[in-house]
Amino acid sequence: MTRRTGQEPTMPPDKKRPPATAYENRRFLEHREARPLRILSEYLEPESRFSHYSIADTIVFMGSARVVALEQAEAALKEARGPEEKQAAELQLEMSRYYEEAGELAERLTVWSKELNDEDHRYVICTGGGPGIMEAANRGASRARGMNVGMAISIPEEQTYNSFITRELAFHFHYFFMRKFWFAYLAKAVIFFPGGFGTLDEMFEILTLLKTKKITKHLPVVLFGKKYWKEVVNFEALLKYGMIGPEEMDLFMVTDSVEEAFLYITAELSEAAASEKGATL
Repeated sequence: MTRRTGQEPTMPPDKKRPPATAYENRRFLEHREARPLRILSEYLEPESRFSHYSIADTIVFMGSARVVALEQAEAALKEARGPEEKQAAELQLEMSRYYEEAGELAERLTVWSKELNDEDHRYVICTGGGPGIMEAANRGASRARGMNVGMAISIPEEQTYNSFITRELAFHFHYFFMRKFWFAYLAKAVIFFPGGFGTLDEMFEILTLLKTKKITKHLPVVLFGKKYWKEVVNFEALLKYGMIGPEEMDLFMVTDSVEEAFLYITAELSEAAASEKGATL
């Protein structure tokens, strides 16, 4: 018996029209053999758009898609019935502060970046493109009339793009690792708001890349929400048991203040930019 490999043969072409070229053959492009092309396209197509719109670097906001705006949380609490539903609504209201603070921080950083004298679009707000903290950051940048990026991912649960992303800079990825590449490659700062598996995954990956010097550029990392991060990740225990060293605690700063985060990030980016200019003289 002959073992069949590769793409199944297609029917003979219609004599009245020529067969599709290879790059127009959707059946082939979605097949296993074309995976390298799909991966490469998720590098080349975003690179082309970033270049066209002069996006030189980004400030990445990470956080949960489940955090809602204050107004929505207040409305949900008013409609809550029963102790369990009310308890959940109260917690949602408590967490809504992070939506508001992410939006405020993104707006302030966008205003600051627009005041810089640079031909390129510097320090553009970038998110995962979805709702929650991502929406808040895109919304804040939009309020400041700044270009902003949304990089969504194909997942089983339908994920919608939030409406505040700059239309030309809305991306849709199939491969997580290509999306992660673009998050890390363009980032000049990363801010982690409270989030779940996805946020934790991105946070530990960024910290690992910094620790192992796979990221060699200066990259300020902020964990926003002291209470949340202290409960969710016990860095002190990692330090106590010798799993990390004191120097690894310096890879990030933790804060509850929009003002503190703003001043820290802008100071770090300004210092890094001054060093870059000095190095090129």
